[in-house]
Amino acid sequence: MSREHSENTMHIVPLRTYLKVAAALLVFTAITVFVSTIQLGGWNVVVALLIASIKAILVALIFMHLLYDKKIYLIILTVAVLMLATFITLTMFDTMERGRVNPASAMPYNDKAIIYEKKTPLAPETDSTESPEDSTE
Repeated sequence: MSREHSENTMHIVPLRTYLKVAAALLVFTAITVFVSTIQLGGWNVVVALLIASIKAILVALIFMHLLYDKKIYLIILTVAVLMLATFITLTMFDTMERGRVNPASAMPYNDKAIIYEKKTPLAPETDSTESPEDSTE
């Protein structure tokens, strides 16, 4: 019985730790919103993903108890996150620098698409039943 009890011990995280992590998550969310208003070009996505990664690590370590569990689970998660970050980084390099290698690929496929039209102010609405001659009276 004592052997079974020693293998299945649970770690209890103090409420203060949960509150500190929750406050940190709120602060990082506010930082994400603030940084999104700054024009950093292609780096906006990088900064947003970095902040989101920090928040995910906090959640996994504290709320999911990976910090207190067997370390193999933490190693597996770390390797998976590093592989994901590598693939996202390589994809970002490809999409951000695509126009240097092949300038034609930097242009839109269909430059006459509606999203590329210049926006013009809307004309005032007129009654379609009224003819132009009636309006001169």
